[in-house]
Amino acid sequence: MTRRPVAGGSPAVSVRPRLITIGVVWATCVAVLLALGIWQVERRAWKLDLIDRVERRVHTEAVPVPGPASWPGTNRSDDEYRRVAASGRFLHDRETLVQAVTVEGPGYWVVTPLQTAEGVVLVNRGFVPADRRDPESRKAGNPADEVRVTGLLRLSEPGGGFLRHNDPSGNRWYSRDVVAIAAARGLAHAAPFFVDADATPNPGGFPVGGLTVISFANNHLVYALTWFTLALMLAGAGLQRLRRAYGGLGSSAAQGLEWDHRQADIRRHEASAS
Repeated sequence: MTRRPVAGGSPAVSVRPRLITIGVVWATCVAVLLALGIWQVERRAWKLDLIDRVERRVHTEAVPVPGPASWPGTNRSDDEYRRVAASGRFLHDRETLVQAVTVEGPGYWVVTPLQTAEGVVLVNRGFVPADRRDPESRKAGNPADEVRVTGLLRLSEPGGGFLRHNDPSGNRWYSRDVVAIAAARGLAHAAPFFVDADATPNPGGFPVGGLTVISFANNHLVYALTWFTLALMLAGAGLQRLRRAYGGLGSSAAQGLEWDHRQADIRRHEASAS
């Protein structure tokens, strides 16, 4: 008995289910890449709105710094970089130096508690170089009388800096962690934010305020184009693979038909010979 060869198995049994599986996986991957691209487009719209809101905030008139009743609701979206003003007396004996790198060079932020009528607000008074670390070297810039401070409201920076952790016990600070600084300096009823002082000159020239860097990374369009391009490439590759696979099935069917014709000729020849 002559058997009909089937190269690679029966198309209806093995090849077609495999193609269906490949197609499902391919379509899922394309859908995921498209979803990532759409998400980046949405993120870009959100970031542009944030940048616009911050730009408006920093150029508006200063409003009173939020009081204790508002502290629990203070958040990054609604309050950060808002222009605020506060009046009180600086507690210079409880200042904290936080390492910084600015346009003025490396040195320190001078973070000083401001005792107001409603509580304590930490104020980043500005930058001093290493040779002005000692308060005595900038004594003229440490007023004892009541002052009015204007600047930008900033949220706490917990944890520390890049690869460096704040060390309160060693008095080494790499970020303006409001909670940790307040605890280390024994400050009760301190606001959960700090204020970056503006560029109003201090007597003697130090600290140097107004060095807040307002910068938001906005690479979402590049990311979106990358995801959409990958989706297009994967879709093209998948369609090409499916086209080749179905072309292979057509070739197998043609070979099978030729085999059937050949077997029929053999049977007719055997019948005529008998």
